[in-house]
Amino acid sequence: MSILSRIVGVFRAEKDYAELDEELRFHLDERTEELIESGLSPRQARREALRRFGHYTAQREAVRDVDVFRRLEMLVGDVRYGVRQLRLNPGFAIVAILSLGLGIGANSAIFQLIHSLQLRPLPVDDPHRLVSLAEGPEFFSAGRYSGRTTPFTYPQIEALEDSQRSFSALFAFGTTRFDLSRGGESRMASGLFVTPNFFKALGVEPLLGGGIDPSADPRDCSDAGAVLDYHFWQRELGGDRGAIGREISLDGLILPIVGVTPPAFFGLESARRYDVAVPLCVDTLLADGGTGRMDDRAAWWLTVIGRLKAGFSAEQAAAELRTLSPAVFRETVPESYRPADAEEYLENIFDLEPASAGVSSVREHYGNPLWILMASTALVLLLACANLANLLLARASTREREISLRQAIGASRSRLISQLMVENLLLAALGAVLGAVVAQGLSQALVLMLDSGSDQLQIRLGVHWHVLGFTAGVAALTCLLFGWLPALRATRRAPADAMRGGRGTEGQDGRQSLRGALVVVQIALSLVLLVGALLFGQSLRNLTESDTGIRSEGVLYAWVQAGSLPSEQRLAAYRQLEERFGSVPGVVAASSVVFSPFSGSGWNQQAYAAAQSAEDTVLAWFNRVGPDYFSTLGTTLVSGREFAPADGDTSAPVAIVNQSLARQLFGDEDVLGRQLRYRAAAGQEDPSFEIVGVVADSKYYSLRDEERPFAYLPVAQDSASPGAMTFALRVQGPINAIRQGVQEQMKLVDGGLLVEYQWLDELIDDTLRRERMMALLSAGFGVLAALLSALGLYGVMSYLVTRRRREMGVRMALGASVAHLLSLVTREAGRMVALGLACGVAGALALSRFAESLLFGLSPYDGTTLVAGSLLLVATAGLAILVPMRRAARCDPSVVLRDD
Repeated sequence: MSILSRIVGVFRAEKDYAELDEELRFHLDERTEELIESGLSPRQARREALRRFGHYTAQREAVRDVDVFRRLEMLVGDVRYGVRQLRLNPGFAIVAILSLGLGIGANSAIFQLIHSLQLRPLPVDDPHRLVSLAEGPEFFSAGRYSGRTTPFTYPQIEALEDSQRSFSALFAFGTTRFDLSRGGESRMASGLFVTPNFFKALGVEPLLGGGIDPSADPRDCSDAGAVLDYHFWQRELGGDRGAIGREISLDGLILPIVGVTPPAFFGLESARRYDVAVPLCVDTLLADGGTGRMDDRAAWWLTVIGRLKAGFSAEQAAAELRTLSPAVFRETVPESYRPADAEEYLENIFDLEPASAGVSSVREHYGNPLWILMASTALVLLLACANLANLLLARASTREREISLRQAIGASRSRLISQLMVENLLLAALGAVLGAVVAQGLSQALVLMLDSGSDQLQIRLGVHWHVLGFTAGVAALTCLLFGWLPALRATRRAPADAMRGGRGTEGQDGRQSLRGALVVVQIALSLVLLVGALLFGQSLRNLTESDTGIRSEGVLYAWVQAGSLPSEQRLAAYRQLEERFGSVPGVVAASSVVFSPFSGSGWNQQAYAAAQSAEDTVLAWFNRVGPDYFSTLGTTLVSGREFAPADGDTSAPVAIVNQSLARQLFGDEDVLGRQLRYRAAAGQEDPSFEIVGVVADSKYYSLRDEERPFAYLPVAQDSASPGAMTFALRVQGPINAIRQGVQEQMKLVDGGLLVEYQWLDELIDDTLRRERMMALLSAGFGVLAALLSALGLYGVMSYLVTRRRREMGVRMALGASVAHLLSLVTREAGRMVALGLACGVAGALALSRFAESLLFGLSPYDGTTLVAGSLLLVATAGLAILVPMRRAARCDPSVVLRDD
């Protein structure tokens, strides 16, 4: 018989049994004929043949067991039996599968996000050989910063590339945004500046075109072109295979398209996809005056990646970098650094970090919250397992006679345990299938939570074998965790005891104790999750209710790019735009600002009072704003005045400071008329500004900002003439009409101006994405945990009332009151709840400290939160025991004693 036919035979066992019966009867008939021929009567011959043959059923099973596929047949039979059992108990099956599905789905969703951000290898050649350059301990840097990940300067890369031996390739990229529009409203694309060897070092071959020549001179832009991401090519150019050689406008610079990368490649940032990549030298073409950042030793803008040579480990490469660091930093000291800064800079050392999964600022921002959520979902799954163990223990009580009867007629305990575990495995498998569906929906919801703002995150959530393996592993673990002990207990009782009934036996008491212990565990875990949910919820509330110092409602940012104008004409154009925007119908007030609050951009300097020592400085943040800026944003002017149109390049330099800077530099003295200075670059005189006003403190980067010392300077006194300016517009009325009016006024100033809009409220809301995700998910997990623990308590108390029904009937017959019976129920439930709360408080106090960095305005050991969580659980427990209490109160002694 072939292996295939044997496997097929497993699923037609009835036919196989019939064939085996026919064969065994043939042998019995032959033996019977032999005995008749020896002189025995037919009846005696048949009896003797059967005696010599042995127990017919046992012999038949023994023959079947010789086949190696017998166990497969038994498994198939157990699966069929398990399916029938679940169909006969739909309520139990639905509760079990739903509990498991939610627990497994939540765990799989969080793991899928963690895998995508932190574990999934890049789709490049041998990603495990990639490492990223990192800052050593106490790393000092100062200058111009840009980019989402740890940046370095191009001169550092050049110096390092000339001396290192550990890397077969050293390459870098810088992040940016390109405006694809040539006028009017902006249309932005995510961009990369890359070294010429970027794609070759990664092993990424263009799908179309030749790409960037890896041997090109990094500073020679005569043959510069743009490489498009596959999805951008599909979206913008419709997948036109003739796109190579066509031109694309990037911030007004026209470049030919030289390549399209494969669909699997998305860049080196694990949560983002680039649209357009250009050589580093393009930065020089886009810069004012053609200076760019390539030769600027104080421009920190490039993420550096290295591919380790064969035979070199990351540890060896890091050791070499530590050796090379002094020479590299000596060679690249920025000319703008003062002696003290240069001395700190020379003490820097390089370090390395793994980059097989890419680099990501999103990973750094969401890493700890995701691991905390992973721990929370693990607790939810434990709760689900404890609840199912309780259900299985209760179900085992109803199946005692069935299991005992099967043992009495010859079934072994191991065989019964195996069959029960197959039933549990079915539950786990169905729960895993539901969990996979839940995981996909929840993971998509998580991505929406992370990408609710303007970051345009693109997190890859495709099904990966790591995620599938995790889901299957969790399902198998839950099967063992919640199914093994109930199966052992269900088969431990002697058949004779079970057949007699035996109320109040030791086995039942032990089972009840185990179920009570599981309820205690559920309550403890529920309290931990509820406390976490309350902490994150209160933290989010504290943030949303915190005073920003700005009246953000109705403020629209219009970010105007003026790269088409010569630098000497820009300040005048900005002044015209400010006046024209103020006249647009629906615009209540208008002003300008270089770095808009909550945009993530900023500028800081060491500031000091002119009358004090230049060494006695305060790290202060600076910004340049236009007239009426503070009244437009609703920031309180404490004293003095705002900037006026007269504060221009021909008037004396002036400044407005916030209360924190005034207090830190001047104490309680009046600051109006005093001189403020900041430390300029080496070789330059420190500028001085007369303080003409004091404004209230306001938050700048995020709602978590503490008091940040700030100084504001007039836009009109800026000699740098920035290539872009943000206009803060307080608006009322139809927004589309306002935007159209703004763009019409821009055309009257210059047809090449570009604008991008953003509501201030949306920018502020973006800073709360992490906190909102933690609050919503932890609240969901907390509610689910409370429901699961309530179900567990309900099940135990219902079983307790049923088991003690006869005792209660006797008590009532002897004169016990209903209140006395209810006290029996509440006392039992109270013991479990009290013990669970005590364990939960200890667990919450021990674990809450890991969430301290994510909280705002409260302590992780907040007593009010612990009390509130405990009261919520007590209320839930009270609801859970209402039905058992009602059943106990309706106990009729005459009916109970008669039925018993």
